[in-house]
Amino acid sequence: MRVTEFRALMAEHFGNRSRSVAKDHVFGVLGERTADQAIDAGIPPREVWFAVCDAFDVPATLRWGLPD
Repeated sequence: MRVTEFRALMAEHFGNRSRSVAKDHVFGVLGERTADQAIDAGIPPREVWFAVCDAFDVPATLRWGLPD
């Protein structure tokens, strides 16, 4: 997964709040980092996305990517 796909999935699930969630919500499973910090630290975007999915109960239909 590329960062652009991660951003698109965030926008699909969170709408206008996606940038705020990525910047402000701290995830323990990502080493007490936000999603943005985790990606900047080199954690793969797919791993970050799975952490978001688990924390926010993202529907299974989005967990594996955007719908066709």
